[in-house]
This record gives sequence, C-alpha cells and structure tokens, in this order.
Amino acid sequence: MTILVLAPHPDDEVLGVGGTMSKMAAAGEDVQLAIVTGLGEEPHPFVSIDAWERVQAECKIASKILGVSNVYFGDLPTVCLDHQPVWKINKKIYEIIEAAAPDQLYLPFPYDLHKDHGAVAYAGVVAARPYLSLGKSIKRVCFYETLTETHLSAPYLDPAFQPNMFVDISEHLDRKIEAMESYRSQLQSATQPRSSHGLRTLAHFRGMHVGVNAAESFVIAREFL
Repeated sequence: MTILVLAPHPDDEVLGVGGTMSKMAAAGEDVQLAIVTGLGEEPHPFVSIDAWERVQAECKIASKILGVSNVYFGDLPTVCLDHQPVWKINKKIYEIIEAAAPDQLYLPFPYDLHKDHGAVAYAGVVAARPYLSLGKSIKRVCFYETLTETHLSAPYLDPAFQPNMFVDISEHLDRKIEAMESYRSQLQSATQPRSSHGLRTLAHFRGMHVGVNAAESFVIAREFL
C-alpha cells in the first residue's frame, strides 16, 4: 500500500501525520511525502534561498527518521498560493498524485487559517474525484490536523475540525517528536504549538478520545472500498 502525504510546507507533515507515517512505514507500507511549495519561479518576496535550503535539509532528516521512501519538493511559491491561478495549483497537485499513485491520500484541513493549506486541500480533492480514473485508485482521502493553523479560524464562520478517524501512535510518538526536533529552524518554545511539548500534549489529548496513550486524528473525506 502506498500512502501520500501532501504538505504545504516543511514540518506540516510531522505536525499532522508524523506518528501515522512512522507507524505505516514500520509496518512495511510505502510512505511518500510531497512538500508542495518552494521559492517559486521568481525571486521570493521574503524567503531567502539560504532559509529554504536549510528547512529543505531539515525535512530530509525528518523524513528519514519517519521512514519516508520518497520526498518530492514542489516549486509553487510558499505563503503565496492565494495569489496563484487555481489551475496552476491543481495541475501541480494532480501531477504529484499521479506520479505517486497512492492508495491513501492525506491532505491539510481545508479550513485551516493558512490559505496555502486550503489551496492544497482543494487541489487534492479535485484530483482525487472518485469518478475519475486517478481518484478511483485512491481508497481513502483524509484531512489532517495542524496545531499551528487548524483551530485558529473564527468560530461558526468556518467548519471546525471534528475528527472521525484516530490512529494509535503510542509506540511512535517519540519518533514523531524526534522528527519535529530535526526542524531546528521551525521549533518554538514549549508554550507554543510548534514544539515537542505541543505535539505531545495534542497526541495525549487525542489519545484520550479513544482510550490510548497517544493518537493522531483525521477527518475522512471519503473512503472507496
């Protein structure tokens, strides 16, 4: 089985799916990762080449820790997807999914505060439409939770993240934390979400939903069995 995680930016994959990725890879599944954004085709307005190369290197280390078989880096301009033509984003995501040929697809939650997340989620759902040949091969499409973005929209204005699938990551939480700590340029203090403490707290909270030590939670967009 092939699992593809689409992440708008490096570290989103660890925040939302890191434990699940580690668990599936340990079980012998083919786990692939696509970081959709990069510097873009023109000079980026505020992200330097050095900063991007650093976080890209950190992503490769984190992916190795989690057991990812292949990491793809896209070139859509990071933090600027709301200024890109929708067709361009959709085309890039379609090409990524087509190349990976996944059985399961993991996408960011469409109503995250960060507009890059919503654009990637929309493009993923468009590519995975079940009546098309590409979509028929994808048995499960899930949205993952990114603590830095998922719960920041104003209540009642956007749909809330209400998980209906949980993955027990009790034996893989330490590996998830190790992968996150590889992102030295992205780590925050313990009182902020992008931190080891933040990840452990969320994992234990989600674990209590299903009576395990630690879990990751998802919204199933659709299953085709």
